[in-house]
Amino acid sequence: MTWTQDRRLGVLLLGVAAGTNIPTPLLLVYRDQLDMSSTSLTALFGVYAVGLVPALVFAGPSADRWGRRRVVVPAAVLSALASLLFITAAHSELLLFLVRFLQGAGAGAVFSVGSAWVVETALREGRTSGARTAAVTMTGGFAIGPVVAGLIGEWGPAPLVLPYLLHTGFLLLTVATAWSVQETLPATRPVRTTPRPGPLRPGAARVAALVIAPLAVCVYAFPTSAVAGIPVLIGLPTAPVALTGLLAGATLGTGALAAPLQARLGAWTAPVAAICGAVGFAATAVAAAVPAVLLLALPAACILGAGGGLALASGLSRLPAVASEGRLGTVSAMFYGFAYLGFAMPFLLAALSAVVDVAVCLALLALVSMVLAAQQARAR
Repeated sequence: MTWTQDRRLGVLLLGVAAGTNIPTPLLLVYRDQLDMSSTSLTALFGVYAVGLVPALVFAGPSADRWGRRRVVVPAAVLSALASLLFITAAHSELLLFLVRFLQGAGAGAVFSVGSAWVVETALREGRTSGARTAAVTMTGGFAIGPVVAGLIGEWGPAPLVLPYLLHTGFLLLTVATAWSVQETLPATRPVRTTPRPGPLRPGAARVAALVIAPLAVCVYAFPTSAVAGIPVLIGLPTAPVALTGLLAGATLGTGALAAPLQARLGAWTAPVAAICGAVGFAATAVAAAVPAVLLLALPAACILGAGGGLALASGLSRLPAVASEGRLGTVSAMFYGFAYLGFAMPFLLAALSAVVDVAVCLALLALVSMVLAAQQARAR
């Protein structure tokens, strides 16, 4: 495989993404150690998305003004620092929430601006594969992190220390690998005599709001429902920490494998992504309602992961067409702002399951996904 500049950036995205899901299987360890409730666990998982808010507000516009490198590299170092801080926060629920928030801030800046950097770098080299590269490396990282953390958390030494140390070392190596990638914005920006254009091209707001934004929510709503919802709300029969890590790895790994199919599916990628969500939620609802078929939750989780990967690849591939010249960083940040709304899904499921059976909630999500699939098919 040619070690192109966009792929070097992809490895950086992989490194940051791996760290964001290291805490996922360890939630069960924190639950036992700190006596946390199911609602607190899902809130800890989701507060990561809250940390994204300041990152997405400032990172995209800052990168469009001062360049991609000046935002991505410091944010990646912040992500490494967050992993180290998790070690010191292991005995305090409040500190865990603060560090998880910080992790979200670093990751949000890297993903939004880094994705734009990958797409622009690939286009500069005459290729249109940047969106797929970003989607595959991010979802691949999301898969690797929880598998490693889950195995160490169940059977390895220092379960709340070693996964974070390994991630910090790996992430710093990826920063070094991406260091020499060329900046994609001009070193000197021309002096503007007219007002700076808005982030979206004229006439693109309707497509962005009604087509791309709903699809963006699916990017993380689908896989996080499986990764954080199944272990906490449905339960796993044995070795829960390891199985949670493997479940997360299988779910998000399927997303990494599915993302390249965007090249073949083309305009059908978004409808297929939504259909995957409908099938995955429906199968998970059956697994929740009938304990005898609990194992159905595993293939259902993989289908949800595939839907998330396809939604990410489809959404990123559409951004250059709706972004104004030089504003792809801002538009990418907007896309991820909607995408990370999906991180609230496990918390929403946990809250609703207190008054409505979780199987009913999942069935309703399947119905919503089918409606979305029809809407995306009409918008092709």
